[in-house]
Amino acid sequence: MIATANPTMQNIIEERTVEERPFLPYGRQSIDEDDIQAVVDVLRSDWLTTGPKVGEFERAFAEATGAKEAVAISNGTAALHAAVYAADIGPGDEVIVTPMTFAASANCIVYQGATPVFADVDPATLLLYPAQVEAKITPKTKAIVAVDYAGQPCDYDALCQLAQAHGLTLIADACHSLGGSYKGRPVGTLADLNTFSLHPVKHITTGEGGVITTDDTEMARRMRTFRNHGITTDHRQREAQGSWFYEMVDLGYNYRLTDIQCALGISQLKKLPAWIQCRQEIAQIYDRAFAAVPAITPLTLQPELSHAYHLYVIRLNLDLLCVDRAQIFADLRAGGIGVNVHYVPVHLHPFYKERFGTHAGMCPVAEAAYAQILSLPIFPAMTEVDAERVIHTCLDIVTRNRQ
Repeated sequence: MIATANPTMQNIIEERTVEERPFLPYGRQSIDEDDIQAVVDVLRSDWLTTGPKVGEFERAFAEATGAKEAVAISNGTAALHAAVYAADIGPGDEVIVTPMTFAASANCIVYQGATPVFADVDPATLLLYPAQVEAKITPKTKAIVAVDYAGQPCDYDALCQLAQAHGLTLIADACHSLGGSYKGRPVGTLADLNTFSLHPVKHITTGEGGVITTDDTEMARRMRTFRNHGITTDHRQREAQGSWFYEMVDLGYNYRLTDIQCALGISQLKKLPAWIQCRQEIAQIYDRAFAAVPAITPLTLQPELSHAYHLYVIRLNLDLLCVDRAQIFADLRAGGIGVNVHYVPVHLHPFYKERFGTHAGMCPVAEAAYAQILSLPIFPAMTEVDAERVIHTCLDIVTRNRQ
């Protein structure tokens, strides 16, 4: 639960100079002595990688998300790559993806020689818009990559219906939404393949790391081979069998997650429910503060879901301001508020323009949103004083820059 403030909170905020106030990043990991001890225990063991902690972490993650299988992997990008591989996507295939995401959500398609097709987003939530997805489906379409932007699950009923009707694999980029749910179903069970990142700014961390969940045991087997160079057994398995022999059955990668990292992940998973509660409480404080501020609009929260709030994103109503988003960004950073922008729409990056002929105007909703959005600080160690400081600074800057 978020630490509450006392009645003199506003005085504390106002009396400190900018230099005295700690810089508040948009996200930050939380590490305690239990986490440190878990890592130390592995460092003192016989297995630093391909050891017993990998399977233990996979079982714990599967249980936490309600999935049958969880495959631990080196990072969130590798998780996406492994998922696209497991879906048997390759040259000549098209995969529909949102532009409002980090580049990895589309890059994983390119890694497999396929073509990303960008579908625009819902203007209220910035989530992949099912009607836009449907309009982009062609005979070449093989899969959909849906991104749970900011931590809010997509409209999985509509996306699953589309996927089933057209024989497509549905991949959830759930890197923002671990710990969330959709209509009573936990994130991690909402698509054929569900991918997660364990980067330090995410809900739990292993330093770098990723996981894919699925109910398809054959896909899970393929991804475990894929993460190990395409080789069917790892060192520990061969050690247990008393064997040296191994076979490479496909072209894979070294995408393994170490026992050191898995031990940290096991420890972190135990705190996930409390950390999600903290994020949701901070979001509620922000929601109340900005509800009557015309120049600031939080993203719309859809009903029947639990938002995991990896990010708290606001839209600036620039028609009411005399400066652009860049100036508001600079002023907030100067005030010690570590805002960020998520994201430059992927189809506007030079690589995609040059390789695939993408251009401005393809996804007008995402492009318009990009000029307006800011991500405010939100992480479990924040206090109510921290949240009120963010609010106070935002309101002060917006008020000074009104038309």
